[in-house]
Amino acid sequence: MPEFLPLEIPDAPKLTHNIIWFARALRKAGLPIGPGRVIDAVRAVEVAGFSSKADFYWTLHACFVSRPEHRTVFAQVFRLYWRDPRFLEHMMSMMLPAVRGVQEERAGQAAEKRAAEALLDGADQALPEGGDQEEQGTSIDIDASMTMSNEEKLRTLDFEQMSTDEIAQAKRMLARLKLPVQPIVSRRTRHDPSGAGIDWQATMRQSMRQGGDLSGFVRKSRRLRWPNLVVICDISGSMSQYSRMVLHFLHAVANQKGAGWAKVYGFTFGTRLTNISRHLATKDVDAALAAAGAEAQDWEGGTRIGDCLHSFNRDWSRRVMGQGAVVLLITDGLDRGSPEDLAKAMQRLNMSSRRLIWLNPLLRWEGFAAKAQGIRAMLPYVDRFQAGHSIASIEALAEALARPDEVGEKSRLLQDIQ
Repeated sequence: MPEFLPLEIPDAPKLTHNIIWFARALRKAGLPIGPGRVIDAVRAVEVAGFSSKADFYWTLHACFVSRPEHRTVFAQVFRLYWRDPRFLEHMMSMMLPAVRGVQEERAGQAAEKRAAEALLDGADQALPEGGDQEEQGTSIDIDASMTMSNEEKLRTLDFEQMSTDEIAQAKRMLARLKLPVQPIVSRRTRHDPSGAGIDWQATMRQSMRQGGDLSGFVRKSRRLRWPNLVVICDISGSMSQYSRMVLHFLHAVANQKGAGWAKVYGFTFGTRLTNISRHLATKDVDAALAAAGAEAQDWEGGTRIGDCLHSFNRDWSRRVMGQGAVVLLITDGLDRGSPEDLAKAMQRLNMSSRRLIWLNPLLRWEGFAAKAQGIRAMLPYVDRFQAGHSIASIEALAEALARPDEVGEKSRLLQDIQ
């Protein structure tokens, strides 16, 4: 719930016009808002009154927010629009590039850039009443989204700080990425005329059919098998945007031909574990993620990593972890449960998998240290620990799979713990 300040509305207000402008900003930021909802919002505000900002916030929230993932965007747009009568000047400061390595006066909040972009869209044509000409003229001088190569910028830009258009472009880039995997050499063999080994049993059977004459050797080679890919994704409030982008990439991997994976399984967790594997087979990515989101009812809720991993080990491990499965665990490691139980669940998960790779978006911060008890409990049982906050970090997965000896940031953090 946002921090409420004394309510201020743009100068010489017409409340209906400002609610309409606010609804337009929400729609630009990605919320499905039509004229019917705007009319309902105006009528609801008339009924609820206008004496308390908290009442006003929750009245508009009830009219405009229908999905858990929209709460953060709504909160940011509301805070930025209704906070200051001269809101446009404030919006301009929010449009500064949020590129890694650039230090700002304060850390950008979730969905803030999308909220700022939504409020600025069309501002030079249709400012709400109270916006002056000086603000109107300033808006055409700033274009933070085009200050550098879009593709290079997006590769390293934090998912949480992307605008709506940048998210759409990032999704297209993720859809083009591949995650190939090397096959596993099995102990079983197959008939192969050019194989390096000799099949002595088959050679003797062939000799017996020819009266004991040995006319040649029957050759064989090792069979190749392909591992499963299992992705366990945290969808709690702190991980929501990162999880959506990773799931978008996972859908592309699941539908790639010839990538090498035997099967791709997806699980989400917050307060409970949900299997979304069947939705990943849907060719339409939007339909797939919408169905997955509808089934996972705990988007942006709390986090119980230990309990959910225990449920996975008990109910799903034997079904999906065959063929030397590779496990991608996407979470920030901030758990509410017992560190001892979390460590036991991680140990079993590690023993069941061929490789366990942990993607943690908190590694985007320079000087990150494993101070949380959940991170300390999980870290010893992963094979690789790396960032998972940008397209570049997702691309690094291919390198991680090709170089099994690389452990990422695990060694450094384990030394800090000890």
